[in-house]
Amino acid sequence: MDTNHLAAHLRPTSTRPLLGLTILVVEDSRYSCDAMRLLCLRSGARIRRADCLKSARRHLQVYRPSVVIVDLGLPDGSGAELISELTVACPRVDVVIGTSGDSFAEEIALAAGADGFLAKPVSSVTTFQNTILAALPPERQPTGPRLVVDDPILPDPLAYRDDMAHAADVLDDRDNERSLRYVTQFLAGVARSAGDGALQSAAEDLADARRHGRPTQSSLARVAALVQDRLADRLAM
Repeated sequence: MDTNHLAAHLRPTSTRPLLGLTILVVEDSRYSCDAMRLLCLRSGARIRRADCLKSARRHLQVYRPSVVIVDLGLPDGSGAELISELTVACPRVDVVIGTSGDSFAEEIALAAGADGFLAKPVSSVTTFQNTILAALPPERQPTGPRLVVDDPILPDPLAYRDDMAHAADVLDDRDNERSLRYVTQFLAGVARSAGDGALQSAAEDLADARRHGRPTQSSLARVAALVQDRLADRLAM
């Protein structure tokens, strides 16, 4: 089903320049996805969400969004795989954007064929809008000036708790190398987006220890304890 025609009668406005677009966000973090929801809401776009490659592919068999924003670190593989598939598909999605908090991720996303890249945390409405608008084909570009309003984006703290619960579940399987690699990357990215410096530092220290073959028991225990602390804090709220 092509969702583009459902909103074809909606014309972009100066305050909602993405009106008429449907954006599929492929993102495993509920906190990051809530930020995307707020960005879409302020921009006039409709949002759909998939939390893994399998879910995204199943969605794309039924719907054709205008824009797909793909996180590179997903639980069942690299988002670069999906970007590569989308950019050679026929018909092609109008805009494919990669997103990540890793410094090297933009190069990977663009090499896979992405039309643009959003560095996490994505907190600027203007940056979000400009990245998508710059990649739209000429006939989909809005005309006239835009009113720039860049009020802060404040995702729901409960979404961060959901991410901690997800991480805790994955950490229960910490003997699984793939699961450990995924959750380390996941926590570093989520903590960075939420401004949680202590957890971000602990996750990055764990990643560094794993990368250089150092013992990881103490780093892993620190990460697991911080996750449980945040779960307890959210539950107390």
